[in-house]
Amino acid sequence: MRLIVLLLLFFLYGRNLTFGANENHSDFEGSSKFWSFVGPHKGTPPEINNTKWPNGDIDRYILSKIESNGLSPANEAAPQVLVKRLFYDLIGLPPTFDEMKRFSKINDEIEYEKLIDHLLGRPEFGEKIASLWMNIARYAEDQAHQVGNNEKFFYPHAHKYRHWVIKSFNNDLPYNDFIRLQLAADQIDEVSVQDVAALGFLGLGPQYYDRGRLEVKAEEWEDSVDVVSRGFMALTVACARCHDHKYDPISAADYHAFAGVFASTEIHKREVVSEAGTKTFVHVVKDGKVQDLPLFKRGDVRDKGDVVPRSFLSILSTKDKKKFTKGSGRLELAEAIADPKNPLTARVAVNRIWQMLFGRGLVLTASNFGNLGTPPTHPELLDHLAIAFIEGEWSTKNLIKKILSSSTYKQSSIVSLDKRKMDEENKFYSYFPRRRLSAEMLRDAMLFVSEEMEKGDSGSKSLEISDAKNFRRTIYGRISRKELDHYLALFDYPDPNIHSSTRAETITPAQKLYFINSPFILARVRKIVSNIGNDNPAMSVQNMYSKILSRLPSEEELSNAIEYISVDKEKRLDRLQRFTQNLLISNEFIFRD
Repeated sequence: MRLIVLLLLFFLYGRNLTFGANENHSDFEGSSKFWSFVGPHKGTPPEINNTKWPNGDIDRYILSKIESNGLSPANEAAPQVLVKRLFYDLIGLPPTFDEMKRFSKINDEIEYEKLIDHLLGRPEFGEKIASLWMNIARYAEDQAHQVGNNEKFFYPHAHKYRHWVIKSFNNDLPYNDFIRLQLAADQIDEVSVQDVAALGFLGLGPQYYDRGRLEVKAEEWEDSVDVVSRGFMALTVACARCHDHKYDPISAADYHAFAGVFASTEIHKREVVSEAGTKTFVHVVKDGKVQDLPLFKRGDVRDKGDVVPRSFLSILSTKDKKKFTKGSGRLELAEAIADPKNPLTARVAVNRIWQMLFGRGLVLTASNFGNLGTPPTHPELLDHLAIAFIEGEWSTKNLIKKILSSSTYKQSSIVSLDKRKMDEENKFYSYFPRRRLSAEMLRDAMLFVSEEMEKGDSGSKSLEISDAKNFRRTIYGRISRKELDHYLALFDYPDPNIHSSTRAETITPAQKLYFINSPFILARVRKIVSNIGNDNPAMSVQNMYSKILSRLPSEEELSNAIEYISVDKEKRLDRLQRFTQNLLISNEFIFRD
């Protein structure tokens, strides 16, 4: 699978190579000047013509590109559009009709800020942003390789890690601590019992049969190297397992120095005692036999070269690169990644947040900031946000608020056809992208409008997403490596066997058939109709629109709907259900502007 991904990246982005590589290794000397290996530069926002539009430095950087390409920004979105957009982007749920009215004065800057603060403070915020992180962490609760019901290949306590991630985002845990705890919580003084679950980031990774064999262990080390390097630094370090990286300044020795950390680490199930005195289990890691790996030539564990001391990547280290000496080296690795002087970490983090809000990152290849990745469309803006993130004590909430306060984010998605052709991919951000709801948001929104959604999970075990009695948010559903839930697969949930940084947004005939025939959809329709009643056609239609679309119908919509459902009582219920279903699967519901 990784080979396929690498080949795909080569064909897609190989044109972006800025320095070459010979058959054996990358240009290490020249690569030190490559943009992602040079620390963020604190520049001065560019001069612009339209001085009234910007609401801060973000807009100045964006507007400069817009103007230089003969474009102008789109108008500000309508209040109801902005409210709906913020709700979905921050908590992954639609606003109610009452909430839409409550925040109708969102065009006022103070009211806009109040709404942002309100949503950032809701517990659903952590659930929404955790959905993004679960894919980066390749979260799953079992293994793809199973025989029968062998429990050894299941992670019955995986949800503890998920719960920790959600709580961390809600508490606005500084992102540098977010990194440290997931890699080395067991090696940090005064760590709470709850924070031990953070080690699930490593402890929930893939495991294979016959784990005593060196060949098998090497596969598991590679997974850890891959998820850590791509997840936190957007570097494909695992590509240097068999030979020096062909395109990036990462040697095979660098890979084995990195992998040695995980070769010195064991995955296990740990019993902990909570502050309340109850015993629980979490899937974590601990230091095992500390060892430095030999360089396995061409990746062959039987062909051993010189021993490579555990250490950080050479390109990101000083000339007097230090060996890792504290146990496995996980804490030293975490500190090196979270170091504010690391040119990658903050950039990668802010790019993921930007991607979450705009559908595409300033760097399109969010997990590859190397030569096979795409260069940033707005490098100065990326640096500006990265520096602000660090200076803001790595606060994810403050970063999000900064971006949401921009005029760039407030733009309408409605623009002329000519303008859309001039910025077809929206790489200049001259309008806001219209996007389909993610798998999680779509299912959650339907449960929400039918008034069936259960709040939170209280740290309880996952339920099957396809379970008809499962009314929890989708984030609390069971994720399987062996057999991904059909609904999730249908709506572009990525493969949990590997780290994933992006989501496809497909529109397929199979999705349409699901909307028409799915028992889940039909059950939500019946529930909505039972809630609104069918005695008064006009009232039923108004309640239906306010419940599903958070607005009242127009006069024409009301008239047409009444005409459709105003039949004898035997047929009225069926007509009302059909109309409800049409609203529930309408573009207005399943897309956000």
